[in-house]
Amino acid sequence: MLGGIAKSIFGSANDRYVKSMQKVVDAVNAFEPEIEPLSDEELAAKTVSFKERAAGGESLDDILPEAFAVVREAAKRTLGQRHYDVQLIGGIVLHRGEIAEMRTGEGKTLVATLACYLNAIGGKGVHVVTVNDYLARRDAEWMSQVYNFLGLEVGVIVPNLGEEKRRAAYAADITYGTNNEFGFDYLRDNMKHERAQMVQRPFNFAIVDEVDSILIDEARTPLIISGPTDDKSDLYLSVNAVVQDLTEEDYEKDEKSRNLALTEEGTEKAERLLEAAGLLVGSNLYDFENTQVVHHLNQALMANVMRKRDTDYIVKDGKVIIIDEFTGRMMDGRRWSNGLHQAVEAKEGVQIEPENQTMASITFQNFFRMYPKLSGMTGTAETEAAEFFEIYKMNVVTIPTNKPVLRIDENDEFYKNTLDKFAAIAKTVKEHSEKGQPVLVGTVSIEKSELLSDFLNKEEVPHNVLNARFHEQEAHIVAQAGSPGAVTIATNMAGRGTDIQLGGNIDFRIEEELSDMEEGPERDKAIAKIEEEVRALREEVREAGGLFVLGTERHESRRIDNQLRGRSGRQGDPGLSRFYLCLEDDLLRIFGTETMFAKMMNKNLEDGEAIGGKWLSKAIETAQKKVEARNYEARKQVVEYDDVMNDQRKVIYEQRSEIMDAETVGDVVEDMRHETVNAIVADACPPGTYPEQWDVEGLKTRVAEVLNLHPDIDSWMQEDAVEPEIIETRISEMADADFEAKVAQVESDNPGVWPQIEKSILLELLDHHWKEHLATLDALRQVVFLRAYAQKKPLDEYKQEAFGLFERMLEIIREGVTKTIAISQFHRQEEIAVPELPELPDFLTTHIDPLTGEDNSNDIDGGTLGTVSTTLPPRQSGQMNNPQDEFDGSKVSRNAPCPCGSGRKYKHCHGKF
Repeated sequence: MLGGIAKSIFGSANDRYVKSMQKVVDAVNAFEPEIEPLSDEELAAKTVSFKERAAGGESLDDILPEAFAVVREAAKRTLGQRHYDVQLIGGIVLHRGEIAEMRTGEGKTLVATLACYLNAIGGKGVHVVTVNDYLARRDAEWMSQVYNFLGLEVGVIVPNLGEEKRRAAYAADITYGTNNEFGFDYLRDNMKHERAQMVQRPFNFAIVDEVDSILIDEARTPLIISGPTDDKSDLYLSVNAVVQDLTEEDYEKDEKSRNLALTEEGTEKAERLLEAAGLLVGSNLYDFENTQVVHHLNQALMANVMRKRDTDYIVKDGKVIIIDEFTGRMMDGRRWSNGLHQAVEAKEGVQIEPENQTMASITFQNFFRMYPKLSGMTGTAETEAAEFFEIYKMNVVTIPTNKPVLRIDENDEFYKNTLDKFAAIAKTVKEHSEKGQPVLVGTVSIEKSELLSDFLNKEEVPHNVLNARFHEQEAHIVAQAGSPGAVTIATNMAGRGTDIQLGGNIDFRIEEELSDMEEGPERDKAIAKIEEEVRALREEVREAGGLFVLGTERHESRRIDNQLRGRSGRQGDPGLSRFYLCLEDDLLRIFGTETMFAKMMNKNLEDGEAIGGKWLSKAIETAQKKVEARNYEARKQVVEYDDVMNDQRKVIYEQRSEIMDAETVGDVVEDMRHETVNAIVADACPPGTYPEQWDVEGLKTRVAEVLNLHPDIDSWMQEDAVEPEIIETRISEMADADFEAKVAQVESDNPGVWPQIEKSILLELLDHHWKEHLATLDALRQVVFLRAYAQKKPLDEYKQEAFGLFERMLEIIREGVTKTIAISQFHRQEEIAVPELPELPDFLTTHIDPLTGEDNSNDIDGGTLGTVSTTLPPRQSGQMNNPQDEFDGSKVSRNAPCPCGSGRKYKHCHGKF
């Protein structure tokens, strides 16, 4: 109570913070009389002046008032739009690395120009991140009028863009693109072999549009680049043979959950069998060196015990084909993941197809945290403010609207079942549509959209159905969703980023109706007519009550409900919003069918009857908060596990960069050689032991195997003062002498070649073992949760073992580089060729949309590193893909939209095998 009184007197912390920025806004406004009289050339020259001031040490905060005034004037001259004071506040918030929460229709796209221009002055680049390719293209084209006018370059990153164009786009002052494109380019850059091949510059500043969607909703799943693995057929067959020798007493199975676990006796038996097959390191199956073996053993056991032939799969034409358990149909082309399909193929004795292996991955959380300064904007972020601060260290600032919000938010209506609810919705929609009020109906899924469409067809209500798949078409439909009586059904993401303007969108109508008309008096006359028509329609819709937003059920997150509501009541327009609920809604099932709430509803509600009230809305909000907390914990766990890998990823990527940038890596190779010698000697001659306890034969074998040397260690052992340090020194000296002889031989024939040879060997082995390490970590994550049964925290166990695996990987790399150079023979010839690094394979880029379950990464090949073709061999690295090329079925990415115009992905249309 006291808090409420204090807030009413002093305002909230957000109100006070927004008020504190008014001084900066006043400073911007004070420049307007000085800026307005300038000619276009003088206004553009301000950019050069700002750059000189920044280079001279002046801070961006000092330049901000005049720079914002310049951008506002440029927007007036190019777009015919002048930034409101609240938009200037939004620009200040973005510049400060915070999240600007601005209602729909408040002009976030225009707000971004302020912070983009100011931060682009330093010449280090600014990234504007959007939710889809259509918005990236649209915003880049639209706002480039302002930037180009002021002398800045704008680039846009879209799928299937050639490497040179992609590099040029990143070199621009301001670059627009989707979160997927920026993330995949970062991963691909760190798989290339030369600095000149990389497309991105060091990160500087990013503005994330629809920040809640990108940094929270889509952050549930990581970006993954995968590629073909080495042939592991022998391993699958060997492990399958071991599993064949196990009996039912060796494992416990739970058919209900389809889980299997070895018993204690079964584990011991498996260890003996694996050891006999030479597959086990040491004698303990669960040592972390055997993580991969445990994974393959579990999958082989699952294949042999839980996957039944002619029930779960059939064998046809030498291939294992999965059977859909619900329909009984064959699912040709679908494969079980994590090696299970290969295990079944080994069981059936058919050809084992290689599995795809993760070659690089990153979560959006860790990707965007690499930007020195990160900001975002959206209509709904306040409910997730704690997560934004904890994960990204960004505060959420709610910006007041330019005009008061007149929308009426009514209480929810509650029905007994889905059919009653949808029947009531259809009647309500018909009633409001007939009186000329546009209606936007929000659904949670495509299936619910189609079901509601059937109800509206019965009521003979014309309508459009959108599902967030074809962004450009949907943007046009959504733009006209404010026309009198228009009825639009949309899933929550459909057409996001496009304003619904009452009476219709003038710009979209001009584009659609006058695209073929040439510039001139006739076109100007037609435009004036459209503007007059839209003004009249706008007044008609305002009289009818503005846009009516109708939600068919509550979403898991209050934020998504607020997004839907926020589509109505833009810029002081009237509006109405209402949600319809029933016990069969996904969210309400959280209460359970046996709770007091559900019993009361069932008992007191007749068929077709509705109730509503504040207490009901409050109960729903409580349920939403519980689900939000659960989803936050799930996202947090993804981050915690990826943080472990992220530390290692940074080390590897920094090492790669240093290798690529260095003129010579001789000192690195020398250190690796000496550390390898030390490790070999320490293993055979442990500290604190006597010479008679040393493994001299093992030492000689390892020195010959790794260093290709045959020192007379036996005679050294006869010396009185023999110590491990002496042996280390002598072997190191011999290895150095052998190395120098090789270098001298190569350099005598081809001066300057040796540094390139060293770099090639280093990069190839680093990439190979990092890829293997990622596979091991994937397998470790699959099994580490079992440690919870031993009262151990899985995350702590994962951190500890991942660190041990990383150290082991570094040892293997050091030894591998030393061994490769030691055993390589360089014959005298006219020209010694630098060993060619392996070409990057055709990549599969994956980012699973958590809302639809579909891969929304857009391209299978990254658009730059080759395509997968059903008829032609893969292209060479660096060959560009031109989406405008004539469609011949060989140049199309399998995940790209089919060029035939069907709207389906190529692999599901003309690209079917």
